[in-house]
Amino acid sequence: MRNRSIILISVLTVIFLWFAGSAGAQDDKDKFKARYDSNSDNKEFNPHDFGGIWMMTRVDHGLGAPAPPLTPAGVAAMAGRVADSRSGVNGNAPWYACNPMGFPRLLNDDEPMEFIMTPDKILQVFQWEHRIRYLWTDGRELPSGENLENLGPAWYGHSVAKWEGNTLVVNTVGLDERAWLDNTGLPKSFHARIEERYTRTAYNTVELQMTLYDPEYYTATYVGGKKSFKKVPDDASTYFGWKGLFAGISEGICAPMNEVEGYNKGFRDVGQAKPK
Repeated sequence: MRNRSIILISVLTVIFLWFAGSAGAQDDKDKFKARYDSNSDNKEFNPHDFGGIWMMTRVDHGLGAPAPPLTPAGVAAMAGRVADSRSGVNGNAPWYACNPMGFPRLLNDDEPMEFIMTPDKILQVFQWEHRIRYLWTDGRELPSGENLENLGPAWYGHSVAKWEGNTLVVNTVGLDERAWLDNTGLPKSFHARIEERYTRTAYNTVELQMTLYDPEYYTATYVGGKKSFKKVPDDASTYFGWKGLFAGISEGICAPMNEVEGYNKGFRDVGQAKPK
């Protein structure tokens, strides 16, 4: 009864309408792109303030560059993972069984994400899963050694951040090995470290580059490609008068109760209906 792909198609359809504006607004992608591009050119911005809702412009669900070869341990960690096929058949990624996407896969998803800036931490709030990620900027050290072992693995790891000039540098460790790195099933070890470098280059543009340091599973450092986020205009995050990331479009939560209900209404009840 797992039909996340069907539900996700419906969700993305609604999200597309959402990003085209409120109910009844124009649904032309080019016109919407022009809307948010026109926001940026002549507006001043604080390069240390990422506050707002952002959408990745090129989504490949991965780090944006080919991965280096795996070590024998990496090959073993990837064994049994089945990627989605080009014919549209789902593989066995954890999220198809209602498990978290994990980091960095959620960051590289098709859904919008909001930055919330506070004095001692930066929050990343994700539409999908209603997930919050804490990027600590209070000067704490990244967990290592016995401290990291005691903290143990987490789906979204343990993250600290600092500014290097106008670039926000985030490092994350302690990632749960069960979470895939991308849709192909590439692995990451518990002792891996992922670095994110965010730079706000314009009013409506934040650039990101990720690097995976994981000598346990990869034969070389995995340097990702550069990606861009575009700032979503306020009026494009308004749904029936309610503004914000969680404005009512979709909870984006994988809830078995909801999926059973959707399956029953869309398939079981239809199949059992007596022909008139």
